[in-house]
Amino acid sequence: MSELLEIIMVVSFGASWPFNVLKSYRARTAKGKSLSFLCLIFFGYIAGIASKLVNRSYMESFAEKWYVLIFYFLNIIMVGLDLIFYFRNKRLDAVNEIKQSF
Repeated sequence: MSELLEIIMVVSFGASWPFNVLKSYRARTAKGKSLSFLCLIFFGYIAGIASKLVNRSYMESFAEKWYVLIFYFLNIIMVGLDLIFYFRNKRLDAVNEIKQSF
């Protein structure tokens, strides 16, 4: 039951990431984004994955519960994409500022 609740939690958090990534891609600006927030979320997912890998009872039943990690990896991929778009958009912001100064 705890695995099911954990999956619900991770899926609920992760359901918004594809929309957020798409918004970052389309916005072409980093304004309104927080790098520290994205880094904390990314680190949190790494910690969640690590907690599974160091949990003896989870690893002993890994053959039956491997799917739990899938959701963590999907979310960390989405946050990673959002981080990539953050830096792309930050660069685009700098280019636009240079263009506007002329």
